[in-house]
Amino acid sequence: MTELRSPGRRVAGLPDWDRCAVMGVVNVTPDSFSDGGRWFDTTRAVKHGLDLVTEGADLIDVGGESTRPGAARVDAAEELRRVVPVVRQLAAEGVTVSVDTMRARVAEESLAAGAALVNDVSGGLADPAMLPVVAAAGAPFVLMHWRGFLEGATVHGEYADVVAEVVEELAAGLEHATAAGIDPERIVVDPGLGFSKDAEHDLTLLAHLDRLTALGRPLLVAASRKRFLGRVLAGPDGAPPPARERDAATAAVSALAARQGAWAVRVHEVRATADAVRVVQAVEGAR
Repeated sequence: MTELRSPGRRVAGLPDWDRCAVMGVVNVTPDSFSDGGRWFDTTRAVKHGLDLVTEGADLIDVGGESTRPGAARVDAAEELRRVVPVVRQLAAEGVTVSVDTMRARVAEESLAAGAALVNDVSGGLADPAMLPVVAAAGAPFVLMHWRGFLEGATVHGEYADVVAEVVEELAAGLEHATAAGIDPERIVVDPGLGFSKDAEHDLTLLAHLDRLTALGRPLLVAASRKRFLGRVLAGPDGAPPPARERDAATAAVSALAARQGAWAVRVHEVRATADAVRVVQAVEGAR
């Protein structure tokens, strides 16, 4: 495999990891596609986050609103109730915390509670106040490729060239974010696997991560347990395995992403991915 150089694994305002970082997921929701509300309780969510750190996570992404296709949005007060106590307690334990939200108010209160990073799957498009809030806080920001909420039959987007279009739309998002005052050295880009994309789109993007790193910003790859892996792993009858049976495949994607220079990978099951990125680091170090 040809070695692809990263544009850098340094994001201003965050620790400087010497390899692809591992972002562990804590969903404080009753309806996550992946873990079905297992951590829908502050105490359990905090314990799960700390367990993920013990297993090798470098930072923890806390979310209080499901983004699975067709999921109903919760109101801001409920999202705050779910997220902020978990962020505050994890940050108090010295954990580097990311808040997964599309709402400026949730981002602002989470940053005040100790979050170090805002991970907005809408790339700042869902809430016009998001980019100004992040800019005012001087916070790092994950800008994901997004074409709208996933509702009903609108889950899959139409693309003539998915790589070119995702790169073009992320570039526009970068311009928008920097115009709003966010330091480009604090921006991470995410191709948005599974968001308005089918399995072939996702696989094509993974095969061309070099085109995404050419944007010049660190790259987050969030493939964990997603539908395209279910399709890859489907049995002879075409039935995909349940989400929680896709962790080995997720670790494989994590290794591929790390090998291609990703800044971080976002995963639900941390241990296998933590091992995978460390193996990639060791192999690269032996060159």
